[in-house]
Amino acid sequence: MKKDVMICGVGGQGTVLASKIIAASATDEGNAVHSAETIGMAQRGGPVTSHVRIGEDAFSPLIPIAGADLLIAFEPSEAIRNLRYLKKDGFVIVNRVPVKPTSLGGSEGYDGKAEIAYLRSKCQCLVVDSDELCAPFGSSKFFNVAVLGAALGSGELGLKEETVRRTITKIVPKRFQEKNLAALTAGMKIGEGLL
Repeated sequence: MKKDVMICGVGGQGTVLASKIIAASATDEGNAVHSAETIGMAQRGGPVTSHVRIGEDAFSPLIPIAGADLLIAFEPSEAIRNLRYLKKDGFVIVNRVPVKPTSLGGSEGYDGKAEIAYLRSKCQCLVVDSDELCAPFGSSKFFNVAVLGAALGSGELGLKEETVRRTITKIVPKRFQEKNLAALTAGMKIGEGLL
């Protein structure tokens, strides 16, 4: 398999764990994987971008401009900021719920609607509402795994469900595994709605 996946969001949203789950799952399926994180500010609220490159042709861990097959954005403005990495025929999965990132400074009234509209006009995308999706689990902290489920369900991630489930049970602490696996299932149902 050859797949370049970029994950972006802000600190504290779980983007790094999501990239580790993708990388470990792809490795378990016998793929060569390179990954890296670029962190704009090493604090909660600062921009975070993870690059996961799957396949023998990925000689560098960083995805080149216009090289990502899939952009998973935990925050609308971060999706816009990283859109230049998406291939012309790439796919975006974006959280509808905005988090005021440090990169936007003190902007008031930011609700993410203009960013979502812009994304819809520029590329194929699936918009996911983290508040709705994660309400049954009691916290939006499960969005990182739920959005991986959406990517799996849509077929855009290219990994097997059973591999991702097995990886979650290896990486996620035992006390959080049940809710994370349920979040994966809930996300998959949203992703499968595309088919």
